[in-house]
Amino acid sequence: MRRLFLILSIAAALMPFRAAQADVSQTHAYKVETFATGLKYPWGFVFLPDGRLLVGEREGRLRIIDTTGKVGQRIKGVRGVTAQGQGGLLGLALSPAFADNRTLFYCHTERRNGGFGTSVSRAKLNKNDQELEKVRVIFRQIPVKRTTRHFGCRLVFDRTGNIFVTMGDRGNRPLAQRPDMHIGKVARIKPEGGAASGNPRIDGWLPEIWSTGHRNAQGAALDPETGALWIVEHGARGGDEINQPEAGKNYGWPVISYGVHYSGRKIGVGTHKDGMEQPRHYWDPSIAPSGMEIYSGDVFPNWKGNIFVGALKDRYVARLVRRNGKVVHEERMLRDIGERIRAIRQGPDGHLYILTDNDDGRVLRVAPE
Repeated sequence: MRRLFLILSIAAALMPFRAAQADVSQTHAYKVETFATGLKYPWGFVFLPDGRLLVGEREGRLRIIDTTGKVGQRIKGVRGVTAQGQGGLLGLALSPAFADNRTLFYCHTERRNGGFGTSVSRAKLNKNDQELEKVRVIFRQIPVKRTTRHFGCRLVFDRTGNIFVTMGDRGNRPLAQRPDMHIGKVARIKPEGGAASGNPRIDGWLPEIWSTGHRNAQGAALDPETGALWIVEHGARGGDEINQPEAGKNYGWPVISYGVHYSGRKIGVGTHKDGMEQPRHYWDPSIAPSGMEIYSGDVFPNWKGNIFVGALKDRYVARLVRRNGKVVHEERMLRDIGERIRAIRQGPDGHLYILTDNDDGRVLRVAPE
């Protein structure tokens, strides 16, 4: 019996994918496999050019997961991360020229000037994948606040090589409407730092600001067809929103919302106001959205152009169908997983990869059945 147990244990350790769970979408049969385990509150991940995953854990660790699902040792050299409250090591992005320059970017919470702020750092991953080099901060949200919530912090490269940065309202609602600060904004910056050309340049606006009136966007993706930015942001009690931020526009928080305060009080003036944009989709009650991907692969052809969003509170993945720029249908998938969904990415193999938000977090892989 001991010998049989040893053989079975070794065989299990060598299996790259575990516990496949079959399910049927409204358009595709699929299975959910555990690709990797043993991550501590993972928050963001990207695919390296060779198919491996670079994953960030909120407490400040970067790790590489190989193509068999093995989690590597901590990468040295991550600097400037303060893991406090909802903050820590958050969004990740690779330079479009990563294969040549090995440059990456991470969005993080930074302690400075008696408070906390969202920052973006640039670094180079050394050739043996063990350490970050030439680490420097290229953007700092101003002003800092003492609160430790609503940092936003997703990074998305646009087609011009500039970076969108989502930033939350830091729990101080009126500041999302202040044009002289980054709080509650989407910024667009150059990869070396500084405001990107083509930003709105509106009188009174900080030059990095792209759009304003956002509560806490924890998901962002570039539309592979149009190149437009899409984001998903937390509402209060109801009113989680999907928006497509355009340059110089105001998305309303906290003047308009489809939710109410946690106390039940009305937010602002209601759901509409002249000069403020309507969401492309909203949830009421809230699902607590985090992570976003717009599918473009061939493995699930009927999902092309669909938006996938993770739910932290309701613990599922939303598949959203768009028509004429608006969401017209939602399917709720992976409801049996029972874990908070933090991030979603399409892999180079055309499958969907999903991070679960736990102290023993997993990478799940959605593949055809």
